[in-house]
Amino acid sequence: MDLFSFTPQYLTKNSRPWFPMMGEIHYSRYPEPFWKEAVLKMKAGGIDIISSYVIWIHHEEIEGEYDFSGSKNLRTFIETVQDCGLYFFIRIGPWCHGEVRNGGFPDWLLAKPFPLRTNDENYFAAVEKWYKAIYAQVEGLFYRDGGPIIGIQIENEFGHCGGLGGEEGEYHMQRLTTMARHIGFDVPYWTATGWGGAVTGGLLPVMGGYCEAPWDQRLTDIEPSGNYIFTHERNDHNIGSDFRFGTGITFDLSKFPYLTAELGGGLQVTRHRRPVATARDIGAMTLVKLGSGVNLLGYYMYHGGTNPKGTLSSLQESRATGSINDLPELSYDFRAPIREYGQISDTYREIKLFSYFIHDFGESLCAMPAIIPEDNPCHPADSNHIRYSWRIQNGSGYLFVNNYQRRQIQAQHRQVVFTSPVPVAEGRYVQFPPIDINNGDYFFLPLNMTIGNALLETALVTPLCIISGPHPQWIFYTAFPYAEELLIKNGPASLYQFKNDEWPSGCEIVTLTRKEALNAWKIQNRLLIDENLLINEDRLIYRYIRRSGPPICWGPSQDITLPFYKSSCRYWNIHVPAWSGEDMFINILWEGDAATLYENGSPVADDFCTGAGHGWEIGLKRFGKGLGHEFILEIEPLYHNTPVYLESWPALEEGMVAKCIGITSELEYKENLSRPDLSSKNVKDPA
Repeated sequence: MDLFSFTPQYLTKNSRPWFPMMGEIHYSRYPEPFWKEAVLKMKAGGIDIISSYVIWIHHEEIEGEYDFSGSKNLRTFIETVQDCGLYFFIRIGPWCHGEVRNGGFPDWLLAKPFPLRTNDENYFAAVEKWYKAIYAQVEGLFYRDGGPIIGIQIENEFGHCGGLGGEEGEYHMQRLTTMARHIGFDVPYWTATGWGGAVTGGLLPVMGGYCEAPWDQRLTDIEPSGNYIFTHERNDHNIGSDFRFGTGITFDLSKFPYLTAELGGGLQVTRHRRPVATARDIGAMTLVKLGSGVNLLGYYMYHGGTNPKGTLSSLQESRATGSINDLPELSYDFRAPIREYGQISDTYREIKLFSYFIHDFGESLCAMPAIIPEDNPCHPADSNHIRYSWRIQNGSGYLFVNNYQRRQIQAQHRQVVFTSPVPVAEGRYVQFPPIDINNGDYFFLPLNMTIGNALLETALVTPLCIISGPHPQWIFYTAFPYAEELLIKNGPASLYQFKNDEWPSGCEIVTLTRKEALNAWKIQNRLLIDENLLINEDRLIYRYIRRSGPPICWGPSQDITLPFYKSSCRYWNIHVPAWSGEDMFINILWEGDAATLYENGSPVADDFCTGAGHGWEIGLKRFGKGLGHEFILEIEPLYHNTPVYLESWPALEEGMVAKCIGITSELEYKENLSRPDLSSKNVKDPA
C-alpha cells in the first residue's frame, strides 16, 4: 500500500515528491448513468484525484429523511472513481457554499433555535448526525481499507465566508476534525480552505484563484486579476481581498506546501455578472501558479453539472435565501473544462498540456523552489513589463513567462534574453536565445534538462510528456508563436541547445506544434493526435466524434395558455426528431436575459445570456437516448437598463432583445479505435 504524507514543500507518495492533478465534479449534479463516462473523461484529461462536496441539502432536504439513491448515491460514485483507477477527496462540510441554496444547509436546519456555524453544542450535535450519515455511505472506502478516499476537507471558507475567526474559529475547525475522526473517518490528508482570513485548525491548507469574480456586486469592469502575476502570495485577490503579503492568511506559510483546491476551471455566471472564462484565461492563470511555486493543481469546477430538483424548493443559491447572488435554477455549467452535458471544451485541452507535463516531470518540479526576480511586475495593471519567474533546483529547472492579462493588452517585446538567476552549469549563468514575446503569450521552457546521455541547456520548446520504452520519445511542443516561426523557418533542431551540440542517443526528440499538442492523447503509452476526445476504457481506446445532426423544426409559439406563461417573455416551439448515436446536442443561438427550456410543462434546462451571439448547447441523452422531444423555449427580454454586467452587449431593438436566432443539432458517436495497426509512435488521426 502506498504511503501518503507531505513536507513543507510538497505532497509525498512513498516518501517521494508527488504532484497530483485534482478536479472537482459534484456527483449529485450529474446523472448517475453517465458517472463512469464522466470520470474517464476527467482521467483522459490528466486528473489523478476526483474531489466533490457532499451537499447536505441534496441528501436530507426533509429532516431525518436521507436520500442517497440514484444520482445522490455517494457510495456508488466513489466506487466508480475507484474502478476508473483514481483517488478521491471528499469535502464533508457541513457548510460548502458551492452556489447551493443556504450554502448547502437544509431549510429545516436554518429553522432550528440555535446559531449555525458556531460553537453551540446543539449545532455540533446536528453536524455529528450528518457526519455519521455520510460515514455510513463511505465506510470501507477509505484508503486504509483498499478504497480510493485519501483526503477529507473540513468545512469551507470558515472565518472568511461566515463562521468564526481567531481562537474560536480554530477551535471550531479542530472540533469538527476530532468529531469526524471519532466517527471513523480516516485519511492521509485532512484539508481546509485557507484564503481570505479562513481558519484552518492546523489542517493542510488549500488555496484558490479565479480569473474574474462573478460574485462581485459591481456592474462594470473590475480591476485586473492578480492571478496573472508571479508572486509568493498565496491569497487570491478576488476571493481573499489581500492588500499586503500574508494579509488574510491564518496559518504559517513555512510549514505547508502551496496547494490549490479551487483554481477556477471556469466561472459560474450570476444573474447580475456574467464574465466569460476562456481557455487562455485558465491556461495563463495555471502557468502563473506553477511559476509561483504551486505543487498541487486542483480545479473547481473541472466538470460542470445540473442542480437536482428539490422536493420543497429549488436548490440554487439565490438572493431570496439571503445570498448576494442569483444563480440559474438548474444549470451549473461553470464553463468548466468538461461542460454541463459532458462536452469537452478548449479549456480541457489547455489544462491537459499541464497535466501531461506534471505526470512525467512533476516529481522533480516539486523540489524546485520558485525564484521571482525583483524586477518582476507586482501589479496586474502593469501592461508594459514582462512577467517571469524561475523554478530551479540543483542546476536544472524551468523559466516561466507570462505576457497575458485577461481583457488587457500587454506590450510586445522583441529579442528578449533571459539569464538564469543563479549559476546552473559548471558555475556559470545560462542564457536563453533571444526571443520575441507578443501580447497574450504565456509559456515555460526547460533549463539544463538531462535527456538520456545529453544535457539540454536551453530550449525554445516546452516539454509535454515522455513515451517510455527501449527507445523512449521525449515530446516537446512550440508553446508560443516565435518558436513555431523558428520551427517552420529553420527546422526543429534550431529550437534545442544541447551542451556541446551533443544530442542524446538511444532516444528520440519529437517536436509538435502547439495545436498538435492540444490534440495529443497519451493512452497506453502511445501518443495519438486527434481533434476528438479519446478515452481509455476497459483496455480499449474510444473516440468521441461529432457529425451534423438532423434539422430541428422550430418557430414562435402561439399557445398562450401554457401553465408557465409570462406575458413579459417570448416563446418558441422546438421539435426534435428521434435520433441515433451516443448523444445528440441541440445548439440554440439566442439573445436576451435568461432562457428556460420546458418539456411537458416542466423546466428541464436553463441558461443566462453572456452577450452577443450567445450559444447554448444541450445534450439530450440524459432525457432518453434516441428519443424525440417537443420542447418550448422561453426567453426573458434583456433591456437597456437591465442591471447586469456583460462583456459584450447584443444589439437592442427599441431598448430590448429577446430572440431565438437559430437552432441546429450535432450527433455524437463513440468509436472503438483499438486496432492492431495503431503505432506506438506519434500518430495522426487514422480516420
